[in-house]
Amino acid sequence: MTDEGVVVLGIPIPSSAPLFLSIVAVHVVAGLICTVGGIVAMLTAKRSGRHPSAGTIYYWSLLVVFLSMSALSILRWLRVHVSGMALSYILLLTAFYVDNGPNLPLWRSLPLIALWFLPSIVGLPILVWALTRHPLILRLGNRVP
Repeated sequence: MTDEGVVVLGIPIPSSAPLFLSIVAVHVVAGLICTVGGIVAMLTAKRSGRHPSAGTIYYWSLLVVFLSMSALSILRWLRVHVSGMALSYILLLTAFYVDNGPNLPLWRSLPLIALWFLPSIVGLPILVWALTRHPLILRLGNRVP
């Protein structure tokens, strides 16, 4: 255990505050339930019974994962939160355009490499601006909000 966090099974947890650790526990359990529910939904026959039940479990546990992730991000340092959210969005768009770009009207006329790098070319300067100039970051800095 350190001043700022703990290490559990080799995974660093950035805070040892009871509220943070409780939310992490809910997040992990919901993530595991989500993973199992998703696998069952994918591997069972698409008819009434197991498939829709597993899909419902997947959906609601994914909602808990999202809500707990949101709560955890609010409790962490602001720069880490902004960076993580921005990078996840850039990666989400990259995956979408690489997979779907060849079928989209404007994107299909671009070279394949553009589908891989355009989200980063647009998103990274916005992230740098946010980290260096956004008023909330300048006001709070690295303090826990």
